[in-house]
Amino acid sequence: MSYELSKVFACLPQVERGVSKVIGRDPKEVNFLYTNNKSVIIRNIDNPEIADIYTEHAHRVHVAQYSHSGYYIASGDAYGKIRIWDTVQKEHILKYEYQPFVGLIKDICWSADNQKIAVAGEGNVNRAVVIQWDTGVSVGEVLGHYKVINSISLKPTCPFRAVTGSDDFSCVFFEAFPIKFKSTITNHSAFVNCVRYSPKGNMFATAGSDGKIFIFDGKEGTFKCSLGQDQAHNGGIYAIDWSNDEKFILSASGDKTVKLWDVEAKTAMTTFNMGSNVLDQQLGCLWHPKHLLSISLSGYINYLDKANPNKPLRVIKGHSKSIQCLTIHSHGKQTIYSGSHDGHVNYWDASAGENDDFEGKGHTNMVSSMMINDADELVSCGMDDTVRYTNLTQKQYCAQDAVKLDSQPKNLAVGPGGYTVVACIDQIVLMKDKKKVFAIGNLGYEPENVAIHPQGESVAVGTKDGKVYLYCIQGTTLQKNDHVLDLGSQAPVIAASYSPDGTIFAACTSNKVITCTVADGYKEAFTFYGHHAKIFCIGWSPDNEHFATGGMDGLVFIWTRSDPQIRFKVSDTHRLYHISSVAWLDEHTLVTSSHDACIKQWNIKYK
Repeated sequence: MSYELSKVFACLPQVERGVSKVIGRDPKEVNFLYTNNKSVIIRNIDNPEIADIYTEHAHRVHVAQYSHSGYYIASGDAYGKIRIWDTVQKEHILKYEYQPFVGLIKDICWSADNQKIAVAGEGNVNRAVVIQWDTGVSVGEVLGHYKVINSISLKPTCPFRAVTGSDDFSCVFFEAFPIKFKSTITNHSAFVNCVRYSPKGNMFATAGSDGKIFIFDGKEGTFKCSLGQDQAHNGGIYAIDWSNDEKFILSASGDKTVKLWDVEAKTAMTTFNMGSNVLDQQLGCLWHPKHLLSISLSGYINYLDKANPNKPLRVIKGHSKSIQCLTIHSHGKQTIYSGSHDGHVNYWDASAGENDDFEGKGHTNMVSSMMINDADELVSCGMDDTVRYTNLTQKQYCAQDAVKLDSQPKNLAVGPGGYTVVACIDQIVLMKDKKKVFAIGNLGYEPENVAIHPQGESVAVGTKDGKVYLYCIQGTTLQKNDHVLDLGSQAPVIAASYSPDGTIFAACTSNKVITCTVADGYKEAFTFYGHHAKIFCIGWSPDNEHFATGGMDGLVFIWTRSDPQIRFKVSDTHRLYHISSVAWLDEHTLVTSSHDACIKQWNIKYK
């Protein structure tokens, strides 16, 4: 076998209320950058479905920025590590790694000659440094603040300068290089969230939680003007970005607007109204010659429309939290449905990569399991103790199609005839036609997952103590079978599934998979070994001959059901993350999801 990564359905930025989100600017104007958890996401700005992911940080990454040459990216994490890596090679080879201070890195800025990097954040002693990119040697002390430094910017032209903005309500202006304190700027009356030099270095702008934007002379650091009259925005400003010709500034605010400013006139040319919901607060922005981008508190990426400021040209959606489950709908256009830790459900066009979410109010907590039933409905359950049925044509949540359960559901399975079986913490629930018709309590075991035979007559329930109990659906009841599968381990049965033709039942326990022949009374057929840690998920290929598993070790294995010796390892599927789900679009296309909030498609070739 061989494999090739064919598509990446990237996650959204990871955002936090009241905290700026930096969008990295590509000097070649092809891509843009942002971060989510331990990942740096590189997306094509014209076709954001084209994405690449860098996942070499061991800790959460807060910011990443291109060098002015475009050949390198510097990214900084929560422990003060900065990694400088190549953008040209597919492998993104690490060039240098430094730790300028211990603490969260909040902002990064390259010098115009690509030789120096300025880093700012929450250091215990130093809160900002400017270092030589190839040695890590400091080029002067960044002094003058007594609280967190949120933002730093270097003047791109000679004579060189630097400016910082802090939670102490001040900005500090420096001569460079070496870095030398020159003056403190105290115009702001609240946190200074963002400072940015203009592309030609003639000016720099500062923006703060007081809703004000100030413009200063780039060489002397003297005050020039403020934008707007009393305030630029009615809420805190979290990001600003200059146009290439220095004539305009884009600003993003917690007042749920983005504004386009004429710097010379000191007035807003356009106000983009992003909505009325709390999640419509704007935390980041990017000026591009062809696109104006902003990031909402929801994590959505907005392509702004100057001709229609009340409606973005495009909104990029997806997941910003770990994906817990996914399923495939292959009738007509192939679609991937995924559910995440925050209760969000998204659907993806498997061929084009375009995505959206359902309208209305859905799950309010983690989505733990989902499947498509024969009525073309997405059946999902979550930690909000509900099972939801969502019509895939209408793509809208319906309150009447949400069934409240007595205990928390862990896993569900759907079968023909409108049946759904749900494994809850202390009971098994049978549902038919969106109604709860039967429940079994006092089980004597703790259920972990459930599977329904493709023909619908049998139900298998995997337990926490390594056993599988068999039931039969009879009308509106579940009848227990005396036959119990003991998988020979006290480890939980974490995942279980019938093959598409119903002849084989497979169960995952600890780091192994056991298959049983259904027609032969669930007689054990083979045991498959390969994972180094707990297996989380299993998915059968439509050819009935292969199945895939994903685990805590970050590996995906593809197995041949008739020979446990024939196995194929897909390495570094979602590097440094657990595999949460695997599913097949067809016998040569595997889909995987993970706690990195991304979905990937793989082309599988059988030799």
